[in-house]
Amino acid sequence: MTYEEALEYIHGTHKLGWKLGLQNITNLLDMMGNPHKKLKFVHVAGTNGKGSAVAYINRVLVESGYKTGMFISPYIERFTERIQVNGREIPEDDLARITEMVKHNVDEMLKKGLEHPTEFEIVTAIGFQYFYECQCDVVVLEVGLGGRFDSTNVIDTPLVAVITSISYDHMNILGDTLPKIAFEKAGIIKNGGDVVLYSPQDREAEKVIEDTCRERNSRLHKTDFRKIRAVSHDIDGQTFDYGDYKNLKIRLLGPHQPKNAAVAIEACKVLAEKGYNITDDTIRKGLKNAEWPGRMEVVCRNPVFLIDGAHNTDAIKVLAEALELYFPDKNKIFIMGVMKDKEYKEMVKIIAPLADKFIVLTPPNERALPAVELAKIIRNYCKNVIISDTIDGSINTALQIYTENDVICAFGSLYYIGEIRRHFRNLSQETSL
Repeated sequence: MTYEEALEYIHGTHKLGWKLGLQNITNLLDMMGNPHKKLKFVHVAGTNGKGSAVAYINRVLVESGYKTGMFISPYIERFTERIQVNGREIPEDDLARITEMVKHNVDEMLKKGLEHPTEFEIVTAIGFQYFYECQCDVVVLEVGLGGRFDSTNVIDTPLVAVITSISYDHMNILGDTLPKIAFEKAGIIKNGGDVVLYSPQDREAEKVIEDTCRERNSRLHKTDFRKIRAVSHDIDGQTFDYGDYKNLKIRLLGPHQPKNAAVAIEACKVLAEKGYNITDDTIRKGLKNAEWPGRMEVVCRNPVFLIDGAHNTDAIKVLAEALELYFPDKNKIFIMGVMKDKEYKEMVKIIAPLADKFIVLTPPNERALPAVELAKIIRNYCKNVIISDTIDGSINTALQIYTENDVICAFGSLYYIGEIRRHFRNLSQETSL
């Protein structure tokens, strides 16, 4: 099996949909010899901020000298981003080889009359097998959707379970209230484990986590955002204090990022209590060197062009707050594309007051909201709306209408901002030749 054939096989299972439950993944991993049973995990769930928390924790572990696996979704540019060891993506040859092995086991499952695993279950199994082969000391494992029935939750009690900010998203699957959504996230809490919670947040959501920890005899560690003090910020990063940790530096932008970093610090403190050689120095280095593409990322400086994967109301509020903080005197040109199952009307209502101009597009996904429909909603708040047929077309339009008093920001879905990121990376490489 070649790399291209592996991707074709993996993505070909997309038509099976997203079925929450652990029986399929349990059956598949059992046939593979249960590689996940030979690994240790930091398990991270949440609606917003879980990717950033994963990036921080992963980097701290790497700086502390541990061989560290990182499992994330979705990817921004390349599929191999989803499975990394010490910051290096799984080689294409290894992905192809392991995918072929997984496919063989899936075929054996079907012969036994068992159900076909979904795309995410197959990717999860590939990740576990690769991390086992690499003999990772720790794997930082990001939940795909929810937590309770997510295929990553097949693992036993992790070293620490981390739950970041909980808000409304995937309500058709996870529930239409924050307590219901929190209940699904709380599914990663195992008996006798340690749990780090982003706090304070919605009181009802927190209560669900607290109650679950009591029921499962798990130790709950809450962050204390009152200990955060901003020191400085610019488009290269920010500096802040967190309790006794002074002048911590991070590259990730936005006033929410020190909170995500605080969650990572608390998780790393739990690991240190369990005997891992994590010091104040490696925490400091890990936070400073952590990267997380596609989240308030500056992909071009002249003009200033940002991309952000914000695709729900809370993430849009955070994006709006960040733009006002970093660019208070700039006009905002927005590029926006969304999925039709998102709360796009509310998203537009939140962000539109900041807009000078909107460029709308249809992301390359079967769940995408047509740009024409999005434009109708936006015109209730901003009359200056341009519909673009392509991602490249939206970039070119933004650059054509840009003036020195503008900042350009693309957001709404990770399904297209990766293409924008690739566009500017290719441009940079051509310029340097």
